Amino acid sequence: MTGNASELIKKIKDNICTTFAGNETTIDRVLCCLLSGGHLLLEDVPGVGKTTLALSLAHSINCSFGRVSFSPDTLPSDITGLTIYNSATKSFDYRPGPVMCNIFLADEINRTPPKTQSALLEAMQEKKVTVDGTTHNIDGLFMVIATQNPIEFAGTYPLPEAQLDRFMMKLSLGYPAKEDELGLAHMFLEDRKVENLSSVCDEKDVLELQDMVKKVVVKDNVIEYVHNIITATRNEKRFMTGASPRAMLALIRAAQANALMDGRDYVKPDDIKQLYVPVLLHRLPLSVEARMSHDNPETILKSLIATVEVPVGA
Repeated sequence: MTGNASELIKKIKDNICTTFAGNETTIDRVLCCLLSGGHLLLEDVPGVGKTTLALSLAHSINCSFGRVSFSPDTLPSDITGLTIYNSATKSFDYRPGPVMCNIFLADEINRTPPKTQSALLEAMQEKKVTVDGTTHNIDGLFMVIATQNPIEFAGTYPLPEAQLDRFMMKLSLGYPAKEDELGLAHMFLEDRKVENLSSVCDEKDVLELQDMVKKVVVKDNVIEYVHNIITATRNEKRFMTGASPRAMLALIRAAQANALMDGRDYVKPDDIKQLYVPVLLHRLPLSVEARMSHDNPETILKSLIATVEVPVGA
């Protein structure tokens, strides 16, 4: 089964690469997040391909897709939908919002106020929305991909910590390498557009992969290794708060997905080492003293991991 899974994952990855020119490790992390059933936050400067990457993934899967380009006047109902009075039936009908889909792209999420940002919280955590007291479920595959520009730019609103914790991973694309950027130029000249990208699988295929991820074996000593990492972040004074239990579960699930992508049915400590930064870093705000000292949160996190004993024989 893992062989068939690896083949399908490679097909999705290759399909994304036809319209997105960037680091393959980034694509692997995006697919890992998808297979884990998590949500993804892409943060970087404008023009490096955040939206293109999200659209390439969505178009590679034959499923429903919704998108909202956030702005300061975007309302919560623009996300969740609203009820409209139907004069024929003399009742109120629910008109689904764009979030009622399989893959939802929240473009420039930090361009809209917290009230609208928080409209996504219920959907991200519980796969449902509540409109005028009535709950509407989001069935099947559901993934939120949010993009944002760095919060130092004018006109942006930092995401609240509670919402950041709902994102399984946060990735930064960075500027592409020379060969990737030259490849991007060729894609442009060949007029390769994301809208013309054909799908290589459907929602059912992805749900089956997600079920396979849940069956990947995680030994007790690996679970304890993850817990020790989480505990180390809580004891680090330079972090305002440590990683939450949700973060621990997210790291375990992401490691299972990484193992499946690598053709294994068990998790190794290396899976944890590859993923702890994108899974944990955005959940660890620096203390006031650390910010004043211009400490680098990723450097702190990596130094912490070095102090945690790796299980032998895992």
